[in-house]
Amino acid sequence: MKLIIVESPTKAKTFNKILKGKSYFVMASMGHIRDLPKSKLSIDIDDNFKPSYTIIKGKEKIVNLLKKNSRGKEEIILATDLDREGESIAYHIAYVLGMIDEKWPNFSFKKTAKNIKRIVFHEITEEALKNALRSPEKIRDNLVKAQQARRILDRLVGYKLSPLLWKKMGKFWLSAGRVQTVALRFIVEREKEIRKFKKEKYFQIDCLFTKDKDRLTARLIKKDNQSYEKTTRLNLFAGEYVYKRTTIDKVNYDEIVKDLKNDNFWISEVKEIITKRTPPPPLTTSLLQQRAFSLFGYSSKMTMRIAQNLYEAGLITYHRTDSFNLSQSFLNKAKKYIKKKFGDRYLVTKGRHYKTKSKNAQEAHEAIRPTDPNREPEKINQTKKISFRHLKLYKLIFARAIASQMKEAQIKNTRVRISSYKGYLFKSSWQKIIFNGYLAVLNQKIANQEEMKTNWQKNDKLDLGKVISEEKIVSPPPRYNEASLIKTLEDKGIGRPSTYAPIVSLIQTKGYVEKETGRLSPSLLGEKISDYLSQSFPKIFDINFTAKMENNLDKVAFNKLGPVKLLADFYKPFIKEVEKQKKEKKVINIEEKTSEKCPQCGSPLVIRYSRYGKFYGCSNFPQCKFTKPFLEYVKDRRCPECGGKIVIRYTKKRKRFYGCENYPKCQFRSWRLPAEHSSSDKPKR
Repeated sequence: MKLIIVESPTKAKTFNKILKGKSYFVMASMGHIRDLPKSKLSIDIDDNFKPSYTIIKGKEKIVNLLKKNSRGKEEIILATDLDREGESIAYHIAYVLGMIDEKWPNFSFKKTAKNIKRIVFHEITEEALKNALRSPEKIRDNLVKAQQARRILDRLVGYKLSPLLWKKMGKFWLSAGRVQTVALRFIVEREKEIRKFKKEKYFQIDCLFTKDKDRLTARLIKKDNQSYEKTTRLNLFAGEYVYKRTTIDKVNYDEIVKDLKNDNFWISEVKEIITKRTPPPPLTTSLLQQRAFSLFGYSSKMTMRIAQNLYEAGLITYHRTDSFNLSQSFLNKAKKYIKKKFGDRYLVTKGRHYKTKSKNAQEAHEAIRPTDPNREPEKINQTKKISFRHLKLYKLIFARAIASQMKEAQIKNTRVRISSYKGYLFKSSWQKIIFNGYLAVLNQKIANQEEMKTNWQKNDKLDLGKVISEEKIVSPPPRYNEASLIKTLEDKGIGRPSTYAPIVSLIQTKGYVEKETGRLSPSLLGEKISDYLSQSFPKIFDINFTAKMENNLDKVAFNKLGPVKLLADFYKPFIKEVEKQKKEKKVINIEEKTSEKCPQCGSPLVIRYSRYGKFYGCSNFPQCKFTKPFLEYVKDRRCPECGGKIVIRYTKKRKRFYGCENYPKCQFRSWRLPAEHSSSDKPKR
């Protein structure tokens, strides 16, 4: 009998289905079993930053079961995930089974550990699993070192900086993180850019032209070859922001409209160009999170949880990847599927490959794809074994992977220019699909289809139907949402596929960032923390420095840099700056002033922060200890049960929900606003 150890019960269940009747026993470790204990630093800085791992509290029973089930087995096969975290879990399992000698930063297998194997696979299918079992490997020590180096690095930053925050702000639950602080800084700096952005008003003029019964809408762009269109580029903290406006203001608007109404118009140019549109690449972790947020409103955390379920059920390949690579086996299967489903016209001559944008794509991963092209979303849906949310994400993954191997779409682009005797120039354009190609699978919007019906010709005379004008305001750079924040982190080389969702989730859970209508804005607490850390430790929380550290961790994974050197090079200047900041006596005030008075002593009330969010407190504390809840009201919404105002509340894990201002007298609560309320949709306390 052989023992296979995986991380989760779902994965174990899928393995058992595949290996049914074979001489294997599969069990789950339930994730990590060893870690640095929370009670102390657990790193011996003087001994090359040697970590001291202990069994995670509550995992003792699992460890005992692992030991018990491993006794007398012919082989022990470690089948954890293929990334650094999975490799680390495999390492710690081997250690608790007594098969590894720990000699930081290296390790070695004991002479008695002859029956332990490591298997790696990108998907949980019968073919992949059998191939992996036929070609077992050893634990990849460089990946373990890279994971441990990251863990030690983050522990050093967190445990050395967090006490500084406690001292400066008087809050003993605050924490700082090497990557999370940079992510927070993106949001804080964007908020500052929005505040100082100068809003400008301008007019945009469109005109409706007619020819007999046909209509054409066109936009005013020039007069006498002088463009009304203006493009402005701003250098922001995270990169360039480009916005467009016109030079039409209140002064010249009336004059232009009056001029247009006494003018004559004709079509001066009709141009048709047929272009090929190449399908987008298959999904990486970052792209999956971005698309799932944009299309379905899924948080990055939810997306990764659903993807984990799909992977463990054997439906998709491993979902933590920054590679666009697709295996030759999948390319062959996809080609057969496309030919059968759509015909030869939709096939590309050779498999299409995409260049990965990430400078340090991890290991030889594949993009996220279905394990079997013949397992269409409709067929999955018929089994009724996955939820609606799982199905939507699977459809997205399926469509992107299949579309990437289909023929380009052919689009006819029509451009029309309309001139006037007074020198005005208008533009209009639209598109028509000539051959849908990959769009047969991946439905993308093609604009202005209604304009196809009319055959517009050069020199056609047109009548001015009406002037459609709109006063606009130049919009400031938008606040980040989860998708755009993850894209920025990836573009800047900060974080890796396994870290995006935890980072974005953590800064919200801590109360450093608030989410409203999907957009992220810093709380006063988050802004104060970001400003203090970025000003006091300008190098450590610099974008380029953080990206360089990610590159160095990748070098450890590729055996191009030792973990001890990486840690030493970071720690020496870091701790010097920490000691310097310890001597600073300046205290950071994070109270928000209000116009309300304390009902007990008459002093002004202020807004303070706790680990559970904001609350009102008396500014005369500790002499007066009056407090009351801070309620965020939702405009124009009423409680469907008692008519009270609806307020925004948070669970202990900072998950947002809606409740009644009259709680606890009224028990109404919902994840959604009252208009969509269902009595079965109630958050758990």
